[in-house]
Amino acid sequence: MDEAVIVALGCNLPGAYTSREALLEAALVAFPSEGLAVMIRSSWWTSAAWPDETLPAYLNGVAVVETSLDPFGTLAALHRVEARFGRARGAPNAPRTLDLDLIAYGQSVVSGGLTVPHPRAHERLFVMGPLAEIAPNWCHPVSGETAARLAEVASVGRDARP
Repeated sequence: MDEAVIVALGCNLPGAYTSREALLEAALVAFPSEGLAVMIRSSWWTSAAWPDETLPAYLNGVAVVETSLDPFGTLAALHRVEARFGRARGAPNAPRTLDLDLIAYGQSVVSGGLTVPHPRAHERLFVMGPLAEIAPNWCHPVSGETAARLAEVASVGRDARP
């Protein structure tokens, strides 16, 4: 898992799909067309919207992908998938049809136009919980903490559950 490319998926609006689950499943099906081969994925986890819990709840998960793209190319591919599913970037934390985040690119540490590992993923149970489900021994490239440990101490989205 040290070389894993990890992508977090989330949404709180189903867009043109019958449910949030259907939208996230369709997004995973779209990954290969962008050069992202899904190797393993978590179950879907639900959590209250953050920071405004009055908004629709989120559904989140994590996938480990293989790709020949570099980190910047991977992020561009994720943005193309988001656009295909109706993602419109607006206010931070606004409701959205699809949110794809590049959590880690192996053990690489990248800055300058892209920050990898994701600068806040380690704080979020709705990311670390699903990651711990499929790769509990994955180690954060900066802290060295495992996904299982990061899920235990995550401070955001403590209500997240599979």
